[in-house]
Amino acid sequence: MTESTERSDLAGYACTSAASLGRKHAEDFRDNRPAFERDRDRIIHCAAFRRLEYKTQVFVNHEGDYYRTRLTHSLEVAQIGRAIARRLRLNEELTEALALSHDLGHTPFGHTGEEVLNRLMQGSGGFEHNLQSFRVVDELEERYPGFNGLNLTWEVREGIIKHSSPFDAPTETMAEFMPGVVSSIEGQIINYADEIAYNNHDIDDGLKSGHITLAMLEQVELWREVSAGVRRKYPAIDDKRLVFQTISALIGILINDLCETVCNNLKQYDIKSIDDLRRVNRAVVHFSDPITARNLELKRFLFQYLYRHHKVDKMRVKAEIFITRLFETYLRYPNLLTPKYQSRLERFGLQRVVCDYIAGMTDRFALDEYKRLFEPYERV
Repeated sequence: MTESTERSDLAGYACTSAASLGRKHAEDFRDNRPAFERDRDRIIHCAAFRRLEYKTQVFVNHEGDYYRTRLTHSLEVAQIGRAIARRLRLNEELTEALALSHDLGHTPFGHTGEEVLNRLMQGSGGFEHNLQSFRVVDELEERYPGFNGLNLTWEVREGIIKHSSPFDAPTETMAEFMPGVVSSIEGQIINYADEIAYNNHDIDDGLKSGHITLAMLEQVELWREVSAGVRRKYPAIDDKRLVFQTISALIGILINDLCETVCNNLKQYDIKSIDDLRRVNRAVVHFSDPITARNLELKRFLFQYLYRHHKVDKMRVKAEIFITRLFETYLRYPNLLTPKYQSRLERFGLQRVVCDYIAGMTDRFALDEYKRLFEPYERV
């Protein structure tokens, strides 16, 4: 059965299923969903996507039910990405597939886990979560009888491998995906949808935790101006609603600026097709210069007062100990790995298999496994 095409009003520079470079493995499909819609559905149903529910965004899962996880973050990225794609007449299903898959390779305990695994894997290929996301969808998921991975389209795989990474990264994996050439516009959108999502939801989580306050946020020009506009419109608004309305307005401002800048770039470089984009080879998705500067001020604020808050740092230190001890123990006693991972040792080597195992863990599983291995009275 052939796959159908997307809606007819897509812009000429949008990716389409009909023009897809296809999949690595031929398949017979049961229905005629467009290719990128099928990819999105495969991502949603894979095991790595479900595990994002218990992986850290900023706050470890056991610290509270309110805080974002990698799963809720990915959903927010997808929502913002689709809003941008619709305004620009881009392929929403491709954008959504990339948004939902962009963190599939993320470790437990957030970027601390990534940093620790990269250190532990020096000399064995290192670790980078975008490459791991690609590895998840291309190799580690086991759902189909004829191949490993999810057999996603070339366009989704390209967007994953080039997400937030140098598009000419000299890796063997990159060789298949036009090294030195920019990603599709849908792929470029995800970098900024990701940033819009985490900046704004981290404000919300930071305020909820008490690590930052509204008074502290007043030093950030972008927040100060937008919240003042909300107060003028709703003079009697309480602080809780003020936060939600300011974040909503801020997301809208960033999306509007991004879309206007993209349209200006497309016009300036006369980009009317995906071939034009590859030929021009410029990143056309970014904020305007004024918004870039003001957004950078917000990012620096969050780094200083939230990401490096002493309570967040305490959990970071503990996470480093957890992951390091788990890694070293599995290297010394590979028989502690599950049978599925032991079966991969010959194919990938011990270090990489241990790295895959730990990277796939949720925060909760890693903490439980640590207790099972190192607390003498914990049942195994």
